[in-house]
Amino acid sequence: MPVSKEPLLQSIEQTDILVVREMPRFFGYHEDFVFPHIILTLILSGSARAMYDMRVITHHKNDLTIILPGHIMHPMDCSDDFTYALLFISPKMLNDLRFHTFSHDHEKFNYAPVCSLTDEQAAHLLTIINQLDIIANYTNKELPHRYQTLLAQLAVGYEFLNYYRRDQDRKWAENRHADIFNRFCDLVVKHYRESREVKYYAGLLNLTPKHLSKVISMVTNGLSPAGWIEQYVTAQAKRLIEAHATQTLQETAYMLGFSEPTSFYRYFKRVTGMTAKQYRDSNPYFI
Repeated sequence: MPVSKEPLLQSIEQTDILVVREMPRFFGYHEDFVFPHIILTLILSGSARAMYDMRVITHHKNDLTIILPGHIMHPMDCSDDFTYALLFISPKMLNDLRFHTFSHDHEKFNYAPVCSLTDEQAAHLLTIINQLDIIANYTNKELPHRYQTLLAQLAVGYEFLNYYRRDQDRKWAENRHADIFNRFCDLVVKHYRESREVKYYAGLLNLTPKHLSKVISMVTNGLSPAGWIEQYVTAQAKRLIEAHATQTLQETAYMLGFSEPTSFYRYFKRVTGMTAKQYRDSNPYFI
């Protein structure tokens, strides 16, 4: 059965870490998800396809994927024998982990979020994920240093992952198009409330809109920067609609940076083919 997003998000906020072991199939097929958490998946069997930041990636056994907060995940399809372990890390824990270990190294995961592991490497990381699950299920009263213990275990996993993907990182660092695409995605994540114009992001990257369009189209197999921005903004809109059941659509529009709610309504319908009200009313969390 699919995992329900709302209870899942609530669990992450309560425990800082959430591990779902041996998930049978993706949840939320053909939907764009934008989470405020870091998401790690380790493929245990089978194969699957998904889009990350509008790039199609095929996953196989022992592939480990990391999606950073604010970036888009879009499950597509999978084989009948597909299973995977799923790890969510809260924004607070991610910030603390960055302070202790990440520095700016985490940015490289945007270049290519998938790391192909050997059987032995995957087994090592799965052991760490299982340990995180055990620690996370203790209360702070039962384990007074629970949070610090989780951070320490995550730091161990991060060091192993850095070691396992060192050869891939050298290749990705030399890819100029991947670098531009990575920086474009990060800029949209940071500034989409301020601007939804391609020329704004081209200016921040010191590129012409034409050159930026060429690069983004090459990396995403045909999607334009404008299309990427539109899909990102509407994915954020859907997340806000689902996360705030009592919030009006006008409030959602202002949270997304639209100066007028009517502009948001037109934007959402043009991109998704339905009105924001229709999306809200069709969502099971509001029934």
